[in-house]
Amino acid sequence: MLEEFLGLIFSFWTGLAILSIVFVKASLRFVPQNTTFVVERFGKYNKTMDAGLNFLMPFIDKVAYRRTLKEQAVDVQRQAAITKDNISLLVDGVLYLKVLDPYKASYGVENYIYAVTQLAQTTMRSEIGKMQLDKTFEERDSLNINIVAAINDAAVPWGVQVLRYEIKDIEPPRSVLEAMERQMKAEREKRAVILESEGQRQSAINVAEGEKQSRVLGAEAIKAEQILKAEGEAQAILAVAEAKAKALDVIGKIAISETGQKAIQLELAGKAIQAREAIARESSVVLLPDGDTNASKVVAEAMAIINAMNNRPESSNAR
Repeated sequence: MLEEFLGLIFSFWTGLAILSIVFVKASLRFVPQNTTFVVERFGKYNKTMDAGLNFLMPFIDKVAYRRTLKEQAVDVQRQAAITKDNISLLVDGVLYLKVLDPYKASYGVENYIYAVTQLAQTTMRSEIGKMQLDKTFEERDSLNINIVAAINDAAVPWGVQVLRYEIKDIEPPRSVLEAMERQMKAEREKRAVILESEGQRQSAINVAEGEKQSRVLGAEAIKAEQILKAEGEAQAILAVAEAKAKALDVIGKIAISETGQKAIQLELAGKAIQAREAIARESSVVLLPDGDTNASKVVAEAMAIINAMNNRPESSNAR
């Protein structure tokens, strides 16, 4: 009997230990980093367990949802969209989102990834419908920003934030691609013609500028030569004038003296004799000196003869 009693006690404690281990194991939860567990009690939301060691009541509480807080990349499938100018396009993209509120992401929507993806597709079709075909290629960044803003406004009840949206590819119809290729080819040819004409124009301008500068330099050289020549002539005239002035000054100073007076009288007498010889060659009248032959009289006669010769050409011209 004692042995049976001891065996019963041993079995009781052994079972209690096993139940305790199972209970502890069931109540402990290790939540990974950047992950949250949404716990329900009797089917109703109870709490959200963050990263680390957490406890829950076994058989009463259960982990209903596991939500990652990491940034997630979701592929948005290719879909058709029509632009403002009625061109059909095939557009696909990548959506980057992050869970901010695990409670809303669990109970606000059935599948937040599917919901955000569908919202991204409808928003993308709506935004492309507001733009011309050319703008969809040129303003891709603004298109991405508009799509992100529209999705975030609608995704607030879901506890999800869209960080960015990137359009991977925009594929227009084949006919539009061919037209765009022809347009680009024509545009390149146009730029080539413009560049060639600009080069010819610049070359002509350079040649004209060179000829202009050559003529200007030639004119400046001629001008400088004339200026130098005029300055040389002016200096020569000034030198001659200064020489004459000096000579007249010297003559004037000498003429004041007695010797100078005699020299002047002698010069005038010589000119009077030359004047008589000239009159004798041109006229039949012969002038003979009278008895008075002093120097003053000769000078006076010489002066009279010189004046007569100066007046004679005028009377001849008058005839």
